[in-house]
Amino acid sequence: MIERKSGIYSGRNKSSAYKDLVWTVATSSDTSVEFEQQTLLTLDTIQANLIELGSDKTRIVSAQVYIANMAEKPVMDAVWQKWLGDNPQHWPQRACLGVSLEGDVLIEVTVTAVRGS
Repeated sequence: MIERKSGIYSGRNKSSAYKDLVWTVATSSDTSVEFEQQTLLTLDTIQANLIELGSDKTRIVSAQVYIANMAEKPVMDAVWQKWLGDNPQHWPQRACLGVSLEGDVLIEVTVTAVRGS
């Protein structure tokens, strides 16, 4: 059975899970702040979404990061590395793409993770 967790937008959910896999997506809860803070807020939401479905950031297997300005990628990389920690066993495969995002959104992150057992 597929589990779905509603978000704030119509027509899509913030997270879904099927068997041992979890998918979630997030943007910053405050788009009035600068890129580094939006990145932190986005990653905090990713972690909360994963926990809600029985996983966490140490169980992410794949991540896609979409940023509005690729010149900001080194900032995102630093925040990302600090957020994940020093254990390479907790580092997922990750891609980062420069894209046009809506409004004042500067970053969007989507991940696939494995549920804990």
